[in-house]
Amino acid sequence: MSDPIFWLGLSILLVAVSLTAVLVTLIPAVQALARAARSVEKLADTLSREFPPTLEAIRLTGLEISELTDDVSEGVQSAGEVVKQVDRSIGSAKKQAQNVQVTTRSVVTGIKAAWKTLTRKPPISGTNRRSTERLSPSQRSALSLRDSGLEDRYSGVYGAGASNGESPRLRSSEGSGLPGDAEDFEEVRSNDS
Repeated sequence: MSDPIFWLGLSILLVAVSLTAVLVTLIPAVQALARAARSVEKLADTLSREFPPTLEAIRLTGLEISELTDDVSEGVQSAGEVVKQVDRSIGSAKKQAQNVQVTTRSVVTGIKAAWKTLTRKPPISGTNRRSTERLSPSQRSALSLRDSGLEDRYSGVYGAGASNGESPRLRSSEGSGLPGDAEDFEEVRSNDS
């Protein structure tokens, strides 16, 4: 057993068996690595063919999204302008409605005034009825007498009152003594009231 050649041969045999076992187990691993390398190569080819168009599509999609964003913002601005225009038109419509309402009121008031004017009794010998309504009854009768010309006819009867510039006032108990005086006075009073 101390023969070194035997031990050398045995160790060489063991190394050869080990190498053979390693090679036998290495063959499937190398085949798997070759398959993986082919798969990586196919993947690289696919990526080199598909990746640039995908990147281009992503870039175009980004551009389209930015264009759509711009369109949406323009649409929102135009919608805001439309809302403002509608608001302005509603305001102008309100103003026009108010103007129509004022005009209608003016027309109705004018028609009422015209109707009152047409249906009103004519004033007594040119006197303004409204101005006589504010006067006391005695002042009304004096004004009526003056306007009807009775004052001129009877100014001599009353004397000093007519010469002072005062209008003579008739009382129901007084008379001028002339015929028809009371009738004229009553006629003026009835027309005045």
